Amino acid sequence: MIRCLAVDDEAYASDIIATFINKTPFLELVGTTTNAFEALSMVQEGKVDLVFLDIQMPELTGIQFLKICGDKCKVILTTAYPEYALDGFDLDVVDYLLKPISYERFYKAAQKAQQTISPTQQEVAQQTNQTSDFIFIKGDTKNKFIKVNYNEILYIEGLKNYVSVYTANQRIVTYQALRELETQLPHPPFYRVHKSYIISLEKIKMIDGNILYIGEQSIPIGDTYREEFFKIVREKK
Repeated sequence: MIRCLAVDDEAYASDIIATFINKTPFLELVGTTTNAFEALSMVQEGKVDLVFLDIQMPELTGIQFLKICGDKCKVILTTAYPEYALDGFDLDVVDYLLKPISYERFYKAAQKAQQTISPTQQEVAQQTNQTSDFIFIKGDTKNKFIKVNYNEILYIEGLKNYVSVYTANQRIVTYQALRELETQLPHPPFYRVHKSYIISLEKIKMIDGNILYIGEQSIPIGDTYREEFFKIVREKK
C-alpha cells in the first residue's frame, strides 16, 4: 500500500483527492491538509510515500515544497494552471493533474506512482516465484501455518476480517488482510481482479465480458482492475 497525503489550500479540493485515494485499492490515505508546513512535517517524519500537491498555496508554494522535501517522497502535482507543468517535471514529479480532475486520469497517475514507488515489491515477488513454489498461510491458531503450493491455488476471496484461499480440494481461512496476502504472492500467475478477489491466471477456464470462470466459480472483474487485467489477457492471446 502506498501511503498518500492530499495537500490543497482549498479543503473541498483535497477532499476530492481523498475520495479518489480511498477508491483506489493500492493507495492508503494517511491524511488531508490545507497547511503545506504540516504536510512537510509529515513527509520529513517519513509518514508519507506519495503527496498529491497543489501548486498555488499561500505561505509555501508547491514548487517550494518540492525543493525542500527533495527525494523524501514522490509527488503528483494538482493545479488549475497548466503553465506550471514544466517547473514540476524539472523537479522530477510523478505526474501533473490539471483541475478539474477525473478519477480515470487520477488512476493513471496513481499507477505511474505505483510503478515508481514499488518496484522492489515486484522484484521480491518475482524472486519468491523463482526460489519456491509454495506459501505458508496462517491457520486458525497463533502458531499454525498451512503449506499451500502455488499451483494448487484457484482463487482467493477477501471478506471483512479474513481471507479464504480456495484450492480444488479445500478452503483455507486465514485471518489477514487480502492486500497483505497479495504482496506475498508471485505476479504472475496471481493477479488482483476485484477488491475482493485474487485469481490465478493459470486456472481461468473462460472469460465472458466482465466475468471470469475458474471451475464452476464465477468471479467479477472490478472496474478498477479491468484495464490492467485485459492488457495481461491480450498479451497471453
